[in-house]
Parts: sequence; C-alpha cells; structure tokens
Amino acid sequence: MHKKHNSSSGFTLIELVVVIALLGILASLALPRFAALQTDARMAKMNGALGSIKAAAVLAHSIQLTQQLAPGASVSMEGSTIIMANGYPQSALAAIGHAAGFADAAGVALPDYVLASTATVFTVTPDAAHPSCAVTYTVPAAGAAPTYSNAGVTVTTC
Repeated sequence: MHKKHNSSSGFTLIELVVVIALLGILASLALPRFAALQTDARMAKMNGALGSIKAAAVLAHSIQLTQQLAPGASVSMEGSTIIMANGYPQSALAAIGHAAGFADAAGVALPDYVLASTATVFTVTPDAAHPSCAVTYTVPAAGAAPTYSNAGVTVTTC
C-alpha cells in the first residue's frame, strides 16, 4: 500500500515573523536617510533660487549699463519691464521676482516658492512649512552692489 504524503506549500509562521522583522529593521534605517534627503533637496532648491536671483540682478544691471541708462531707469528683459533702483532691480515681486522667474510680470507669485517683499528686501522660501529656510536679495545703496544671503539655508531650518 502507498501512503499518501501530505505536503503543504507556503511559509511557516516563523518565516513570516522573521521577514517582517527584517523589513522593520530596514525601514527604521532608511527613514532617517529619507528625511535627510528631503532637507538636502530643500537646501539645493534654495541655493538654486539664490543663483537665479543673482543671475537676474546681474543681467538687469548689465542691460542697464550697455544701454547707458540712468541707475533708476527701468530695463526691458524678454519683453517685460523691470523697475530698477540704484542700477539693480527693485525688491518688488514684479521686479527682481519676475526677472528671476519667481513671479509673472504683474508680480503674482508662481507656484513652488513662497515670496515676500519689503521696500528693500526680496525673500524666497521653499514652502509655507519652512519659513526660516530662506534666501534674500537686498537692493543696494547708490554706487554699491546688492546683498545676497543664504544664511537661512541650513540643515536645522530646512
């Protein structure tokens, strides 16, 4: 007589517990690194924003110089009027904000950044949740160059 051998396929309870435990350990190791990548990405985003601001200010200044305009005369950049102050764009959203590509010609902020402007300072932050992770552009005094800052772009603020 033949004995019928019952063989079942699948995982045992022990094997499933071991796999779940290993996945938990791997997830606990990966989560802090993922959070650090988000911070690094925000910092890179803000340093890129500062580069855009610097390039826009220098381009507007060079247009003004090559056209031999007065330091307060507006310049035209790609069909848009950029209002200048002391040879560089004003801090308004429609001035440096538009020249750098953060706002439209009317000064309405485009998505992906939070913009703020005072009489002399233009500030860009990555989002509303990280207001201290900021770069700034300060309109210069007569005969000086503008001031740029990314002092707020740190691991703790971004």
